[in-house]
Amino acid sequence: MRVLMFDIDTLRADHMGCYGYGRDTTPVMDQVAREGVRFDDYYCPNAPCLPSRASMISGQYGIHNGIVGHGGTAADMRLQGSTRSFTDDMSENGLFMQFRRAGMRTVSFSTFAERHSAWWFNAGFHECYNVGCRGAESAEMVTPRVLEWLEKNGEQDNWMMHVHFWDPHTPYRTPADYRCPLEGTSMPDDWITQEIFEEHLRHIGPHGANEINMWNDDHFAAWPKHPGRLDTLAQAKEFLDQYDYGVRYTDDNIGRILGWLKDHGLYGDDLAVIITADHGEDLGEFGVYAEHGMADEPVCRIPLIIRWPGMQRGTVAKGFYDNTDLAPTVQELLGVPKTDPGRYRYDGVSFAPALRDGTGTAKPYAVLTQCAHVCQRSVRFEDYIYIRTVHGGYHLLPDEMLFDIRKDPHEQHNLAPVRPDLCARGAKMILDWNDAMMKTSRTDVDPMWTVMREGGPEHCRGHLPAYIQRLTGTSREYGIELLKEKYGEE
Repeated sequence: MRVLMFDIDTLRADHMGCYGYGRDTTPVMDQVAREGVRFDDYYCPNAPCLPSRASMISGQYGIHNGIVGHGGTAADMRLQGSTRSFTDDMSENGLFMQFRRAGMRTVSFSTFAERHSAWWFNAGFHECYNVGCRGAESAEMVTPRVLEWLEKNGEQDNWMMHVHFWDPHTPYRTPADYRCPLEGTSMPDDWITQEIFEEHLRHIGPHGANEINMWNDDHFAAWPKHPGRLDTLAQAKEFLDQYDYGVRYTDDNIGRILGWLKDHGLYGDDLAVIITADHGEDLGEFGVYAEHGMADEPVCRIPLIIRWPGMQRGTVAKGFYDNTDLAPTVQELLGVPKTDPGRYRYDGVSFAPALRDGTGTAKPYAVLTQCAHVCQRSVRFEDYIYIRTVHGGYHLLPDEMLFDIRKDPHEQHNLAPVRPDLCARGAKMILDWNDAMMKTSRTDVDPMWTVMREGGPEHCRGHLPAYIQRLTGTSREYGIELLKEKYGEE
């Protein structure tokens, strides 16, 4: 058996054809979805990059493994403590180690561990290939290394390969000579009107149209397709096109790898393919461009496509799942001994039955946390997402927000003032989940509050004085007093 896992950075599920997108961004991945099972409502429960992959690898939510942010104490796995033996339990029970336990030769092509000093990510791999750019690379640097490995080793049996593509991630970076097949087409959901864009120009907070580069409008020559600011609606639309071009470029490169397997007669029934992402992207939602800084639907809903030998084909799994479920699922599919819950506890639940025969193992709702850019905890239930903001990352966000995702996918109409009943339901779900998590935690600390006690989210910490100075004397000066009122003199 051979297993190929594509781990794509910043891939919004709703920008893929197999998830209903009207642009031909993902023809190769769409075909894999037709050959396997696509999970409709699959989420990263801890966003963005570092917390998401921590939950995927460990099978635990950040409230348990300790990683909910990008800096400070909450950017490191919690120490196991006195029960640690020669190796630690997370390394032994993590996602990639399950393939190793099954006797597979394991290889990864990724710079993630170095980018975030997250060396636990490599646990279970025999080989790790790092092109050395810490996430600044694009696929033309990765794919040739993958194909070189396949030329040497691909026809051997019993291997697992992890391929990490960064191309949809900011800064948008398709090569200068790449001619995207999508050019000349427009985004099918053209929801940003002139009126909405003018509102975005008045936005207070990082990664708005005036500050694509988070806190300023610097433009870097290394990223010619990623401007520092957007002055017109036409510029905004051209910029958002670059996200879709990055998705299509990733899909093209996946096609090259799968094409090699097909050319060598290895794309058969015994090949497993997993396609997923760490998080999505806000593309104008909340006035935010090219960033994954909220615990909202566009950031936290991610794709999961699994083509596995002997499992269903061309089906869709309904219901709420999240990436903590992947490790116990792989463990069951590979038939390796199950982890002793008395020693190490997965928060996720195996969805292998959903792959085999469609048996439901879905959750009644999905709780989502973001503490790198803001401190938010949200819950996705029925048609709604309810968002509680503890620290807004210097955006002027309400403490409570509620959106009907099916009717309002871009989260434009906050229903919280008129639907207190649904807000109460959402708040209770979060409270019940939090209580259950803390009852099974090794410490009495919720790491979201560690982030708050250490000065707030990493990506906004200390930036308020300079940002207020930037707003002074501009048409957005109105926001200065609002920022001071909401955040004090941080």
